[in-house]
Amino acid sequence: MADPTRDVPEILLGEAEVVSKVEALAEALAPRVDDETVAVCLLTGGLWFAADLTRALARRGRLLRFDALWLASYGDGMVSKGRVEVRAHLQRPVTGRRVLLMDDVFDSGLSLAEAVRAVREAGAQEVLTAVFARKPWPAERAVTPDFVAWEAPARYLVGYGLDSAGKMRGLPSICALD
Repeated sequence: MADPTRDVPEILLGEAEVVSKVEALAEALAPRVDDETVAVCLLTGGLWFAADLTRALARRGRLLRFDALWLASYGDGMVSKGRVEVRAHLQRPVTGRRVLLMDDVFDSGLSLAEAVRAVREAGAQEVLTAVFARKPWPAERAVTPDFVAWEAPARYLVGYGLDSAGKMRGLPSICALD
C-alpha cells in the first residue's frame, strides 16, 4: 500500500524566501550583465527561476535578450541517467556575446556542463552561470556555478521548477519530498 504522507511535501523555503533570494541574486548579478547579454534558460526546470531572475534584473535596468536550451538528464526518474540529452538548441545567435545560463538546481552538474559546452561551441565570448539551488555532491563536478541563490540540502526537492515525474513544478515554495 502506498504511503499517503509521501505526496505531502515539507516546505524548506517559503515563497517569500524564494523571492528574497532571487532579488539578492539579481542585485549581485546586475553589474556583470548588460542589455547585450543573452539570458539562456535551461528547460524545463529553469523556467520559473529564469522568469523571476530576468524580471528582477529588468527592475535593475538590465534588459537582457532571452533564449532557451532544452536539456534532459532525469526524465521522470529521481536519479540522473548520467547523460544529457539535448532536445532543443538555441534559437538566438550568441557569437561574441556574454551568455547567462540559468537553471533551477545544480545537482550532478551534468546539465550545466553540457549547457556551458553548447554555448561556448556556439561562439559565446563569456559564459556566466546562475542557479537557484545548489545541492551538495559527493564528487567534484565539471563546472561550478558563478552565482547561487540558495545552498540546498541533499534531499529530493520539488517546487519552483523542481519536479517529481513532471508534477509539483508549479509550487511557489521549495519543498522536500523524501
